[in-house]
Amino acid sequence: LARGLASGWDKIAVIDTENGSADLYDSLGEYNVITLTAPFSPERYIEAIKACEVGGMEVVIIDSITHEWDGNGGCLEIVESLGGRYQDWGKVTPRHNKFVQTILQSPLHILTTVRKKQDYAMTTENGKTKVTKLGLKEVTREGFEYELTLSFELLQNHLASASKDRTGLFV
Repeated sequence: LARGLASGWDKIAVIDTENGSADLYDSLGEYNVITLTAPFSPERYIEAIKACEVGGMEVVIIDSITHEWDGNGGCLEIVESLGGRYQDWGKVTPRHNKFVQTILQSPLHILTTVRKKQDYAMTTENGKTKVTKLGLKEVTREGFEYELTLSFELLQNHLASASKDRTGLFV
């Protein structure tokens, strides 16, 4: 996908938070890699995106955005370090929002990946409370997909389906 959007491999960058996983695909072409390690604060992601802009990249793949939310030094951990109170979100939410806006306002094509995990809910049936599986849920702030132009869900058999498509190309 990135190669189709870029004029050449040298115009593609991967912001790799997955411990070197971008190296697994180096046989595809000579793309650029920024290895991002903890702390995974919104500001560190923003710095990496800005470096790609200054470096003349056309496409950036962020693998993955999950760490910005739920990683070492990510938003959830930042809130906890401030005391874990509701009002602490008043300091962290603007930082996360700036990260999202950096993605949205960038002149680059930005592709993001996100981890998913099983989501559960407590339900009551016939007077008994039980745990019900709800399916997979993205590990990032709720509503992130709303901001995207296009969102694919990749299945284990390597097939993709568009869960959101404002382009109309994958309907």
